Amino acid sequence: MKKLFSNKGLLLCGVGKMGGALLTGWHTEGLDLEKISVVEPNPSKWLISLKDLGLKLNEHITVEPEVCVIAVKPQMVERLLSQLSFSRTQNTLFVSIAAGIKIKKLNDLLGNRSAIIRAMPNTPVSIKKGVSCLIQNNNTSDEQMKLVETLFSVVGKTIWLNNENDMDAVTAISGSGPAFVFYLIEAMADAGINLGLDPKLAYRLAVLTVSGAGSLAETAKVPVNVLRENVTSPNGTTEAALNVLMEPNQGLSQIMRKAIFAASNRSKNLS
Repeated sequence: MKKLFSNKGLLLCGVGKMGGALLTGWHTEGLDLEKISVVEPNPSKWLISLKDLGLKLNEHITVEPEVCVIAVKPQMVERLLSQLSFSRTQNTLFVSIAAGIKIKKLNDLLGNRSAIIRAMPNTPVSIKKGVSCLIQNNNTSDEQMKLVETLFSVVGKTIWLNNENDMDAVTAISGSGPAFVFYLIEAMADAGINLGLDPKLAYRLAVLTVSGAGSLAETAKVPVNVLRENVTSPNGTTEAALNVLMEPNQGLSQIMRKAIFAASNRSKNLS
């Protein structure tokens, strides 16, 4: 990782939740902070502390970076790109993680010669457990794709898409998905508390159960429905709960479908 970039390095624009999660993962993995420049109008104390390790923060950038990661809110993308001070050529690869901003829009803002990759990582990249879905435009070289593959694979799994239209659904499932799981943990813990458990115990049980079940689903050689059936004894406790969760008209499947459709539609409207 330390020799991943040339002297031009990487420019990270925006260190909010997602940009911060990526920077945390890269720093943990050992990426040379001297090769990273950051533009962030409201830097945290943690971000400022990284300057002692060589990170360049809010400095005037005139030399085009090898990679420019756009990690600002979708509404800020156009303003950001108009303010970048370095001379833009096809030598810089632009990687956008701004939800809903399509490659065509980025092409219009950056020029038709620019190499562009859209990426949708999720916050577990901060602990190298993320998943990042990627798609490139026609100007992106194989070498640039390999560079981005390395950049995101060190903080989790990478999946290349064949159709940009899939990105809205990807955003809804994997981009927003961690929040759904966190809310599931909240709900499970709250139910345990209402049954009389100590709050710390209820929370720990919920976290460890979700974490363990996720790991089992990832490594198992059978589909998740088989894993579910393996836990479900006839007339047992799990079946009693699943009868509620799998209620045909208002069960978890219907609620989750409605939630993910709402997230996907919002992603479409952001552009």
